[in-house]
Amino acid sequence: MKKTLTLVLAMMMLLACLTGCGKKDSGSDMKAVQDKGKLVVGITDYAPMDFKDENGDWTGFDAEFARMFAKELGVEAEFFVLTDWGMKFQELDSKNIDAIWNGMTITEEVKLNSSCSNAYVVNAQVVVMKADVVGSYPNADSMKDLKFAVENGSAGQAALDDLGITGYVTLQDQAAALMEVAAGTSDACVIDITMANAMTGEGTSYDNLAAGISLTSEEYGVAFRKDSDMTAKFNDLMAGWMADGTLDALAQKYSLTLAK
Repeated sequence: MKKTLTLVLAMMMLLACLTGCGKKDSGSDMKAVQDKGKLVVGITDYAPMDFKDENGDWTGFDAEFARMFAKELGVEAEFFVLTDWGMKFQELDSKNIDAIWNGMTITEEVKLNSSCSNAYVVNAQVVVMKADVVGSYPNADSMKDLKFAVENGSAGQAALDDLGITGYVTLQDQAAALMEVAAGTSDACVIDITMANAMTGEGTSYDNLAAGISLTSEEYGVAFRKDSDMTAKFNDLMAGWMADGTLDALAQKYSLTLAK
């Protein structure tokens, strides 16, 4: 009886090893991406970083940058639209995406919840409102009673919180915040200066809107999963592209300023 029990236990242990031991995760994010043949990039519709061209394909500074990185890994870049920017880290941790790459401000929250790259573009959070009234609001105190629109979980929302401004609605992305102001349902929005420069003023989609004061200055980075080996790879490649002028040419194409 004892011999039979011992044999059964030995067989069970062998079966467990055959089904589980061989599937041990290597822990390499880069290898996992290469094995599946694609780098899934979490984005929102946000010109000039990520937006669709006339053919319906994703383009923009970040979209082109992501494709450059994916090519170096030997894979394709696939773009996954984040319907709620406030859930970006959950999407990253659940492996629905492999990177958050969408004009993302480097904050303490980003550093805490991901492995963040070095900075690549400088940015600021600016107030956008109707062009005919923007000059009447020279500082943050003058805006205390305005109704704002901001992207949920964004640096713009954090800037309003830091100022103690609570009169705002949160929306799925910055494009929606701009639409709120254009429609007159909000007095102002807080968005990235990169988007404000591309989307407001003469010759743009929102020629009756204008950027006012800046609330913060900041830098953009790419978020990978915690302890991801892709962060170091990305930083090394980016340093080379910074040095040889590749990224400078791309930044000039989209009227952006690289981080130093």
